[in-house]
Amino acid sequence: MDATVLKPNYWLFSKNIDLTVFLGSALVSVALLFVGWQLGFLNGDSPEWTWVSAVLLIDIAHVWSTSFRVYFDIEELKRRFWLYLLVPVAGYAIGVALYSEGELVFWKTLAVIAVFHFVRQQYGWVNLYRRKLGETSRVTWWIDAVAVYLATIYPLAFWMTSLPRNFEWFVPNDFVLLPAIVETVLFPIYVTALVVYFGKSIYQYFATGFINIGKDIVVATTAICWYLGIVFFNSDYAFTVTNVIIHGVPYFALIYVYARMRRETQGPVYRALSSNWIVFLATLWALAYVEELFWHKGVWHEKQWLFGGNWDWTGLKTYLVPLLAVPQLTHYVLDGFIWRRNSNPDLKFI
Repeated sequence: MDATVLKPNYWLFSKNIDLTVFLGSALVSVALLFVGWQLGFLNGDSPEWTWVSAVLLIDIAHVWSTSFRVYFDIEELKRRFWLYLLVPVAGYAIGVALYSEGELVFWKTLAVIAVFHFVRQQYGWVNLYRRKLGETSRVTWWIDAVAVYLATIYPLAFWMTSLPRNFEWFVPNDFVLLPAIVETVLFPIYVTALVVYFGKSIYQYFATGFINIGKDIVVATTAICWYLGIVFFNSDYAFTVTNVIIHGVPYFALIYVYARMRRETQGPVYRALSSNWIVFLATLWALAYVEELFWHKGVWHEKQWLFGGNWDWTGLKTYLVPLLAVPQLTHYVLDGFIWRRNSNPDLKFI
């Protein structure tokens, strides 16, 4: 038998794609930190170009990419119609109820859900890489899980024990202040978890020749970017470029690969929108722009240079703000369902 047949496939998508979206996105984040330091952005608000490139074109757009996985895929939409219908409907109803109790009640709740989603996504990548290389040991699963969770949870604990910071998740005061003892206790556990993880990886390589390079990249880049963006720098710019890019860019790749796999069984519109990555991204950017148009004209009253004059929605915010948040909330919730192999038989590519 040809020896190349037995050579393990280390990558979720391909070597070039994986290195670009996981390692490359992290390197871009760190490079942007250097740029921000040189240009003096670390000590003030993020410049407008950072908001456009990171928040609008990556963060908001990646939320809409779920449409290619669910709502644009007619067969998938029919397969679990009630789940895909009830999540946004129930999300809107709950959002209105929360907002009616107070603006901050709504944003605090949404922040908790968003943070959970961001943390779980990094664990999800680690789990996919474990599955790809057939890692089944419970011992190494615990080491991997604890390391990647603490790579995100410790910086969040530092943040919530050091309030106020010069950045927020959504709006000021959307995080709850925690006792300082939480960070003090977590820090040595955090350091130990990462040391044990990379010690385990090094031992496996030299003892057995086994390596899961993609998983190691995910854990390392998560730890570095979350620490720099939240703990080391107290900067809105630093938080934006480190938090958003490594979260959204790999998700674009995941959805695009899925869309390319499904396009031959879909209608002409789906095939056209997924025909190449430029059209795919342009579609998401257009949807993101329309959403932010309503947010900024009707709620935030910012960035008139991009969205034009404001609308007076003062008396309607209780109903309109939760409506505008439905795409985000739907993305956060459905992401916990749509990538599970046991309930999604068509996910043969990961």
